[in-house]
Amino acid sequence: MNTTMPDKLKRPLYIFVYDELLLQITKGKYPVGSKLPSEPDLAKKLGVSRATLRQALALLQDDGVVRNSRGKGNFVIDSFYKQQAGVQLEKLSNPMHKCHISTFDRIDTHYRLETKTEYTKQVLKKDVSEVAAIERLYRKENNLVGYAFTFMSMETVESLSLDLDHKEQLLNFLENQAYVNANHGEMEIKYTHTVNLANQKEKLIGQNECFLLLESLYGDEDYPLMYNKFYIPQQFSKIKLLFINS
Repeated sequence: MNTTMPDKLKRPLYIFVYDELLLQITKGKYPVGSKLPSEPDLAKKLGVSRATLRQALALLQDDGVVRNSRGKGNFVIDSFYKQQAGVQLEKLSNPMHKCHISTFDRIDTHYRLETKTEYTKQVLKKDVSEVAAIERLYRKENNLVGYAFTFMSMETVESLSLDLDHKEQLLNFLENQAYVNANHGEMEIKYTHTVNLANQKEKLIGQNECFLLLESLYGDEDYPLMYNKFYIPQQFSKIKLLFINS
């Protein structure tokens, strides 16, 4: 498996729109159960195109903040803020490698530094000043077959002595060492029809039908070491759920 040097990313416009909408929702402008303005009106209010707005809305839907009802519009829901007890099923390990049928020829990494937002405060469960936003692009025969996005506070990065520009160290931590360091994790599995990559020229094979794995890894603290979003196209997935009678 080959790796490439992490590159710094520009923050996409739809992420700014996402953050602004999430802030308005958390401040009560659009309370739980309310309907958001129509897409044309909301795009006009925010000063962006409908295409950019739809990317932001797709992320809000993935994260359980908004639900789209076909023909009726987008409604604010409260699942994003509910803490639900999880059940430990097996030993912690990287879900991309456990749930994807492929072995990868190369994993490319890119990162950017961001100031705190309402979203990072929610997913990292801590009010931090700066956050590392890291992409991983999983390739097989030059095709993009998997995608992951990670948030880590810079406090965590510094406490672990991670060098974001050191390709091998960063990738080894994200792919392996984080699961050794973590005491436990939480994961939610969803299904999505939208994958928003920072580089719009990149296309994930099968991106219109993907499993989305939302993962929080915890060390000794009450807040996560890192928060991951793994996108696995359905055609490459080997996700199985086992149910038994208690």
